[in-house]
Amino acid sequence: MKVISKQRNSRMCAICGLDNAYGLQAPFYNMADGSCMSVFAYKEHHQSYPGRVHGGLITAMLDELGLRAMWAKTLNEEEFGVTMSLTTNFRKPVPYGVPLIAKGVVEHDSHKFVAVKAQIFDETGVLLADGKLNYIKLDPKQIAADASVHEEMPYLREDGVTDISFKEK
Repeated sequence: MKVISKQRNSRMCAICGLDNAYGLQAPFYNMADGSCMSVFAYKEHHQSYPGRVHGGLITAMLDELGLRAMWAKTLNEEEFGVTMSLTTNFRKPVPYGVPLIAKGVVEHDSHKFVAVKAQIFDETGVLLADGKLNYIKLDPKQIAADASVHEEMPYLREDGVTDISFKEK
């Protein structure tokens, strides 16, 4: 699928923060179909049992896809919100140390709320985990009084990715 543009990364977010040595440092892309996608890999220190990623970190990636999918739909990284609810379905063990593909799609959007379907796949297109998220749109100052969007999301590092190829099974 064709990449339209790359989204910004934050400084310290556990999922996208480029200055967070323990995080995923995941890149996110706006896709031609209006979805958001990421190709990333969990690290060994993200494990629960050997060979498997901790469920909370799987859920954290699904959560990140909520806002990222909203940005992909509107192509507006100035719009923010917070998670109101999130359900996670663990379909198969999620491994660390291998490339994975995440996808978020807005299923419903109103002036105040967004509903998102988020999924994590292996490279062959097997669904490993998915979730449904409900977001409420909020001004960044309502989320954290001292937050500055431009200070928190400063990185736009182009990486030449123009296509993410995988076939959902």
